[in-house]
Amino acid sequence: MTGASVTAEKPAPPQPLSRARRNVVFGTVALGMLMSALDSTIVSTALPTIVADLGGAGHMAWVVTSYLVAEAIATALSGKFGDLFGRKLVFQLSGAIFIIGSMVAGLAHGMTLLIFARAIQGLGAGGLMVTSMALIADVIPLRERGKYQGALGAVFGVTTVIGPTLGGLFTDHLSWRWCFYVNVPIAVVMIVVAARTIPMTRSIVKPIVDYLGIALVAIGVTCLILGLEWGGQEYAWGSSMILGLFGAAAVALVSFVFVEFRAAEPMLPMHLFRSNVFTVCSILSFIVGFALLGAMTYLPAYLQYVEGVSATASGVRTLPLVVGLFFTSILSGNIVGKTGHYKIFPILGCAIMAVGLFLMSTMGPHTGFWLMSLYMLILGLGVGLAMQVLTIAVQSSVPYSDLGTATSGVTFFRTIGSAFGTTVFGTLYSNQLRPHLETALIESRVPPQVAQNPAALRDLPKAQAAPIVQAYADSIDFLFRWVVPVALLGFVVAFFLKQVKLRDSVRAEATDVGEQFAMPDSGDRLMQLERAIARVLRKQRDNAVPDPGILAAAGSSLGRDEAWALGQVRMYNRLRGTATLDDIARTHWIPAELIGPVYDKAERDGLLLREGNELTLTDKGVAEVDRVRGAWKRWLAGQLTDWDATDPADRALLEQAIDNIATKLLDEADHPDLLPAR
Repeated sequence: MTGASVTAEKPAPPQPLSRARRNVVFGTVALGMLMSALDSTIVSTALPTIVADLGGAGHMAWVVTSYLVAEAIATALSGKFGDLFGRKLVFQLSGAIFIIGSMVAGLAHGMTLLIFARAIQGLGAGGLMVTSMALIADVIPLRERGKYQGALGAVFGVTTVIGPTLGGLFTDHLSWRWCFYVNVPIAVVMIVVAARTIPMTRSIVKPIVDYLGIALVAIGVTCLILGLEWGGQEYAWGSSMILGLFGAAAVALVSFVFVEFRAAEPMLPMHLFRSNVFTVCSILSFIVGFALLGAMTYLPAYLQYVEGVSATASGVRTLPLVVGLFFTSILSGNIVGKTGHYKIFPILGCAIMAVGLFLMSTMGPHTGFWLMSLYMLILGLGVGLAMQVLTIAVQSSVPYSDLGTATSGVTFFRTIGSAFGTTVFGTLYSNQLRPHLETALIESRVPPQVAQNPAALRDLPKAQAAPIVQAYADSIDFLFRWVVPVALLGFVVAFFLKQVKLRDSVRAEATDVGEQFAMPDSGDRLMQLERAIARVLRKQRDNAVPDPGILAAAGSSLGRDEAWALGQVRMYNRLRGTATLDDIARTHWIPAELIGPVYDKAERDGLLLREGNELTLTDKGVAEVDRVRGAWKRWLAGQLTDWDATDPADRALLEQAIDNIATKLLDEADHPDLLPAR
């Protein structure tokens, strides 16, 4: 969750890439997104088998929590490191770290080592996630970026959905260790392809990294989660260890607040909390993450221990929750996109979440399949209603200078909420299960290792297994019941959310479910504004921004052919210092002979000079290109009329961003007749 510095508004421009190479880069980036998204949920169905194999049932939640906390920390750092060292390098290093974590996790023979390995995985996953988004912005033309961003979001959403089922398949038919081993060959291919295809880019000016702020929030969150995890299990709640952890967490988090007030580029600017919309949405985002991942982590355990289904079946049977989530996400997104009204959705969402959690707390060994599916569907409906609108509400309520930090802040709180939810669910589960299971083992005379193994438990006679099954049912019901007040708190908090007028450039995001599906977001404000413009271009591409209209608005005498040709020369001169006909033709996969006559005409018209193979613009050509670029700036300003940057510094930043985007739109224009359709 990094703030974009003023100097970072002018990144080093990437080299022009051919369409084929852009698609290879996108596929490589999508692999990174796939792995990092998959590993946040793939272990949920494998956890009961992991516990049966390694022991340490009381630490089961940390297999998920360590990954999430490390991912949140890496997300906060990776954007800045990408500016410092180049996004390609950070992407590859993140992949290498992910491979190391996956190998160690697969080879682990103890719960402590597995938890440590999952933290390493999380560091790699956070880097992959953030640099994936940045690389898309680097290599995909702005005019086409909307569809690529939607596809990348869909990859994240789909892999998050299929993670539990895939984890169950590996667990049932190979081993739970393959939930981690599967990443290794994919990551190796990704790193090798990235080395050959992804261009090296970095910020021209060295960004400022808030190392102290990131360290303090990491220490504070970790101490707080450890206190919640160990309390009542490893140590008594009133012990010096637990009180010390809570005290250290309080000191670290209070120190974090003071540091952020003084930091040159704060990780989380404290002035954002003056905004009602940011504060309320951050709280709601935390609550949604808390309920969603906590439920998705322990539902498979319930289904395997209580219902007696396989790991694969437990993943499949959680699909009603995901179906409900997607349905209401799409529904609420479309309504918000059309009406601009969003406040009612978090209110309804948290209320329905509370109902769903309460109903799930009544489940038992005799609850029917369809009734259980209905309960999960209701919870999913609530989460989908509450989750979809939070980011777009925040993006419409902050000035441009805070766009990146506010957006990444909301997703950061959702990730931390997921970590806390998993931890609290785990603490409630462990503290409740221990006494229930001890009584059940005495009654059934079953060894503890059999009771912890879902497959062995299924093989017991029904009467003998019944007390153990009931112990698991009561324990998991207990944790669902105690999370109901959290959802009700969200219901109350949602009433305090102010309704603000949504910016038109932001409203287009409401219907893009993929990008809203809990995906960590970039803290770069220019990238955020470009994404908004990319969505506008995607919606209006066919009729609202035709290049002839831009040429007419510019008062230019150029035809579309010449405008494109001059724009290409300008881009190559700016990026590489030289432009040749062969370079331009090769980038666009068209024969040089086909575009040669266009450049011949431009030369005859006095717009272009040819010295050997090199092409340069004349003063007249530069003036024509600048005229077209000015028309793009005026069009962009018309699309961003609701960005009321009243502060002079914020207005200057927004003007600079518009200038950068107009330059990209001019550079990336497709030739209307000579280039293949996209």
